[in-house]
Amino acid sequence: MAEVTGSGVVTAERVAQAPAQRWRSAARPRAGTPRGRAAGSRARARLVAGAATLVALAAASVLLPWLGGLDERVVDYGAVRLPPSPAHPFGTDAHGRDLLLRSFAGLRVSLLVAAACAVVSTVLGTLVGAVSGVLGGWPDRLLMRVVDTVNAVPHLLLGIVIVALYRGSVLAVIASIALTHWTGVARIVRAEVLSLRERPFVDAAISGGASRWRVLRRHLLPAVVPQAALSTVLLLPHAVWHETALSFLGLGLPPHLASIGNILGEGRAAVLLGSWWIVTFPAVLLVASALAVAGIAAWWRDRALPRRRSELGL
Repeated sequence: MAEVTGSGVVTAERVAQAPAQRWRSAARPRAGTPRGRAAGSRARARLVAGAATLVALAAASVLLPWLGGLDERVVDYGAVRLPPSPAHPFGTDAHGRDLLLRSFAGLRVSLLVAAACAVVSTVLGTLVGAVSGVLGGWPDRLLMRVVDTVNAVPHLLLGIVIVALYRGSVLAVIASIALTHWTGVARIVRAEVLSLRERPFVDAAISGGASRWRVLRRHLLPAVVPQAALSTVLLLPHAVWHETALSFLGLGLPPHLASIGNILGEGRAAVLLGSWWIVTFPAVLLVASALAVAGIAAWWRDRALPRRRSELGL
């Protein structure tokens, strides 16, 4: 079939492809064009800003107590709830502890716990998604029903149930977050494996006598590593927020261990007394770390997966 226009005859295929091409050009500019160069400049700016912010926060959380020779756990009841000042830039909390040291120590603990949660979630999701995509059939259907079941339960509610059984345990907090956030990684990896199964190099390996597990180990898993690594980065701020929520509710890390959630939980009553700094500064560090990781992940998504961009014609 063909459609006749003022400029001549247009095939049905071109008519069908035109909306898709317009959508692609509107969704993401092509490289080399002015819009593409501007988008690349913005992506690099986000990368630089995010990396610099994350490095600065991580360095401060590690070096600040060591360089000052101070301990964030030192209590001074003569300096309770002091506002920000040159002696205490972030003020002090309800126990007279320096909030600057305690906030960065809490950020260090929250980032370490979140990194462990993100790695465990990514490994578990990658294994489930890869096995599901390779086996297919009823194992694939069974594993995907497990994923649907986990997704049907609110993550925070399931995490509260897990940490309530082992209250005050760091491992319980890591398990509660990791066991509720692997499903998204599993779906992404499964979709990638199903796509790779149709590639010529996989057909050639199977024709050469390679088993499904050898194909998975030698060909499919290395191909999904960029997707899995990106999932780890994207899970990091999400895990920080969940750890903070659990600690804020009093079900997360032990009270004596500084974390952003514990600090916010201790400071919520002080806000009613006018001590706004006890909540404001730790919350700013939390948001800054999440935005920094998001900027790095956005650049990684656009630049570290060129094969996917070329396949989509972006």
